[in-house]
Amino acid sequence: MDTQRMQSVSSSPQYLRRMNARRVLDHMWQGSPATASELMEATGLTRSTVLALCKELAGQGWLEPVQGAGEGGVAAKGRPALRYAFREGACYVVGVDSGAHRVTAGVADLRGRELSQAVRGFGHDEVGGQERRAEILRAIDDALEQAGVASPRVGALVIGVPAPVDSEGRSPAGQDDFWPLMNPDLRSLADDRGWECLVENDANLAALAELHGDPAAREVSLAALIAGERFGAGLVLNGELLRQPRRGAGEMRVLRLVDGVGSEDGLAVRARRLAEEAIRRGDSTSIRVTASGEVRAQDVFEAAERGDAVAEAIVGRLADVLARVCVTLAGPLDLDRIIVSGGIAPALHGVSRAARERIAEHMYAPWLEVRASELGADAVRLGAIQCAVDLVRAYAMGEAP
Repeated sequence: MDTQRMQSVSSSPQYLRRMNARRVLDHMWQGSPATASELMEATGLTRSTVLALCKELAGQGWLEPVQGAGEGGVAAKGRPALRYAFREGACYVVGVDSGAHRVTAGVADLRGRELSQAVRGFGHDEVGGQERRAEILRAIDDALEQAGVASPRVGALVIGVPAPVDSEGRSPAGQDDFWPLMNPDLRSLADDRGWECLVENDANLAALAELHGDPAAREVSLAALIAGERFGAGLVLNGELLRQPRRGAGEMRVLRLVDGVGSEDGLAVRARRLAEEAIRRGDSTSIRVTASGEVRAQDVFEAAERGDAVAEAIVGRLADVLARVCVTLAGPLDLDRIIVSGGIAPALHGVSRAARERIAEHMYAPWLEVRASELGADAVRLGAIQCAVDLVRAYAMGEAP
C-alpha cells in the first residue's frame, strides 16, 4: 500500500472510530467501572465520542451501564453519574491442557478468572486419535457443566499439546508418530459447536502463563521448560513469545546430540527408569513400588527427601541432565531465566537448585536464574485460558489474527 493510500485509510472516519473504540474497550477490559469523565481522562477522547462509543459497545454486549458509588464507595451528591462496566461474562473461554496421559479443561470469564476445571485421565498409554478427541470433549463438557455455562456462550477454545503446532493448527509427522498422535486434527474439534478454536504448543502456553502471572517477566528473556515426560521450551525473548513460521522454536530433539542427555525424555521419565533399574539390580532403597510394579517419579523425589541414598543419587543425575539442558537453551539465546514448568515442577525445587550450581561447570552465566515454576500442573491450562481471552479480545477490537 502506498503512502498516500495509508494516509487516506488512517484518516477515514471508520478507521478513527474503530481505533477510538479499541482505546475505550481496552481500558474497560482491564479496569473497573468508569464514568464518561473518567474515560475522557484515560483515553483523551471528547465526551461526545466517549458517550457514543460506550453506547455502541454496550449494544454489542461488551459494556453495560451501572448506577452506583464513585471511587472509594462514596456516592456523590445529586444524581449519580452514569457509569459503564465491562461485561466479563459477555462470553466465556475454555483452556485445555491435553497431555500424554491426562486432559485438564478449565472454563473462565473474560477477565481470565477460572470458574471450573475438569480432569480426564487415560487408562492406558496407547490412546488413538479419536479416543483422545472424545476425552478432550468430555473434559470440556464436564467443566462447562460445573461452571453452568451453555455451549453457545463459549467465545474461544485453546488446546495445548506436547507437539509443535504450525499457524494452521497442524503438528508435523516427525521421526515417530508422537506429534500427530498428540494433535489428531484438534483444530477441527469444535467445528460443529461454532467456537473459535486454536491449538498451541504446551510450552508456549506455559510461557504465556508465566508472563501473565509476573508482569516483570516481560522485561527479560526466559524459557518455560516443560520437563516431565518430554523436554520442550516456550521461548520469550525481550518480553515477546518467539513464534517461528513453522512453530518449531523450543523443540528439543537437539538433545539427542548433547552429551550426558542423549534424548528429549523428561525428568519424570528418567526418574522412573533409573529407579526401576536400581530396583532390578537389587539395590537397597525405600522407593515405593505400586501394586502393578511401577515406580512413580514423585515417589523417587520423596525418597530422596527422606535421605534414601539410591534416590539421592538419581536426583543428582537428574540435576546434571537439567544443567546440560539449561546450558543448551541459555547459551545460544543468552537467557536471563529458565523456569522449569509442568506437573512435575513442584517436586523439582531441589533439582533446580542443584542444576543451577552445576551450570557453572559448563558456562559462565552468573545472571542466569533457574527455578521451578510455582504454577505446577496448572501452567499450561492457565496459559491456554489467557491465550483464549487474548483471542476473544483481538476479535472484539478488530485485531483478529
